[in-house]
Amino acid sequence: MKKKSKASVTKFKFKKNCVFCKKNLEIDYKNLEVLSRNISSKGKIISRRVTGTCAKHQRKLAREIKRARYLSLLPYLVR
Repeated sequence: MKKKSKASVTKFKFKKNCVFCKKNLEIDYKNLEVLSRNISSKGKIISRRVTGTCAKHQRKLAREIKRARYLSLLPYLVR
């Protein structure tokens, strides 16, 4: 088997924009619609590499998801 050279493999990187910066949205533990969009089907918090959120909003998002889980507004695990 022949290996492909690095020159022949092209990767396209798209710059993802933070939805919260763009639309000026506030992240709150009571806004379950926004929080549930950033949780996987298994209940894990989706990384910022996948969602495209900035570091500032990803930290706040994680904090608010954990707060909503503690108050039983969101499940820890999805069965």
